[in-house]
Amino acid sequence: MKLLAGMAGPMSALFFLIIATALEVSGDALIRKSLFEHAGLARLGLLLLGAALVTGYGTFLNLAPLEFGQVVGLYIATLFVMWQIITFIFFRQFPTLPILMGGALIVAGGLVVSFWKSAP
Repeated sequence: MKLLAGMAGPMSALFFLIIATALEVSGDALIRKSLFEHAGLARLGLLLLGAALVTGYGTFLNLAPLEFGQVVGLYIATLFVMWQIITFIFFRQFPTLPILMGGALIVAGGLVVSFWKSAP
């Protein structure tokens, strides 16, 4: 992608992960809404749109310029943050204190997995 040609490796990876997690969580939210809040053609339309977004997630995750094993920590940290944002947008729910505390551990763990370099 020419647009990203000048981006540094970690920034480029973060760009792809933010898009991937936004697509995944939005797709999951639409699928949930389709199953529990709609019927008929509205259900089918939202379900198909959700499925398309989840497919986009898989595409963007695999476009991230990192080895598949390296992407997991940063992906999980990004996913947690995005999940809270989308939960508020779609369902108007704020994270509780236990979610915030656990999320801080998830983000910290994701950063450790992604950036801690062990000695050779």
